[in-house]
Amino acid sequence: MTWKEMFTSSIGKKLVMGLTGLSLIAFITVHVSINACIFALDGGVMFNKAAHFMGSTVLIRIAEVGLFLGIILHIVQGLLLSYSNLQKRATKYIVNNPSSNSTWYSRSMGILGTLLLFFLVLHLFHFWTKARITGGIPDVTIDGKVIHDMYTLMKVTFQELWIVAVYVAGCVALCWHLVHGFHSAFRTVGVSSKKYLLLIEQAGIGFSVLVSLAFIMMPVSMYFNWV
Repeated sequence: MTWKEMFTSSIGKKLVMGLTGLSLIAFITVHVSINACIFALDGGVMFNKAAHFMGSTVLIRIAEVGLFLGIILHIVQGLLLSYSNLQKRATKYIVNNPSSNSTWYSRSMGILGTLLLFFLVLHLFHFWTKARITGGIPDVTIDGKVIHDMYTLMKVTFQELWIVAVYVAGCVALCWHLVHGFHSAFRTVGVSSKKYLLLIEQAGIGFSVLVSLAFIMMPVSMYFNWV
């Protein structure tokens, strides 16, 4: 397969989606692990130290560029695949019962992905742009070092009920997107054994639910002052 076919053919697009999807799953795992530090009940010390490490380490900042490129590529290829599928469905079959051979969330990956895109833009606006571009984040001194107080920023942001509601909805969309995308990515990159695919599908469901619940508990806990 040529580089051009990687981005133009149906198989190539699915392969790119699978590879970028796996990289995003790895990022989500790291992201939820760091954010879970808010539950240390130490006033945000552990979380602020972890956030500062991620934002000040050169290699991680370089990887951040690759992450954004991966997200953009994943979104573009996803939209192209969704558009291609819509074109294929333009001619209706006499007998059409999609629910018998596919799940609703597998048929709705384009919609779920679009909802996640809007959620991602809001999330970047609330945290990433302030940490990297606009500033306006309070500082805190930890171990003699002045760093951004991202914990306080989270506390302030999640005092707005509508923001909490949007984040919860975004995490629900993430859950369904991952339930299908997790095992689909492995199948796309070449895993074909029914035994392993079944294990991956079960692991994907557990991962999707656990990660999404963890993300949901963060804004909810902040809003109700549980942390």
